[in-house]
Amino acid sequence: MRLLIQRVTRATVTVDHKIVGTIGQGIVAFVGVSHADTEKDAEWLAEKVANLRLFPSEKTEFDRSLLEIGGELLAVSQFTLYGSTKKGRRPDFNEAAGADFARNLYEEFVRKAKLTGLIVAEGVFQAHMAVELVNDGPVTFMIES
Repeated sequence: MRLLIQRVTRATVTVDHKIVGTIGQGIVAFVGVSHADTEKDAEWLAEKVANLRLFPSEKTEFDRSLLEIGGELLAVSQFTLYGSTKKGRRPDFNEAAGADFARNLYEEFVRKAKLTGLIVAEGVFQAHMAVELVNDGPVTFMIES
């Protein structure tokens, strides 16, 4: 699994002109699933996001975790994280998992993130979404299980 995460001051995801998820300070996680991923990947990534020290303290820029600051998580499924642009002009998605498999692991990631104690908002799996966010820093990381 791959997560593209961004530290944000706020973020919103909209589907069909309706807000379906919104957070204040926290992390937006774009979640990609490959056909080789397992539930252990989802669990590991949920723990990683909850506990990764991405927020400042009085001492240093990267000292506090999402759990420590009481921040929120916005999870957005994004199969394009497994797109390849190496050949030709059209991306291929051979590494991306099929929809049913990906949905199960995306939902497992969300479930495990909630079990850490995080407040979790979500996009809509397989929907065309408009994601608005204010990247804080900017701070952006790619995490792979």
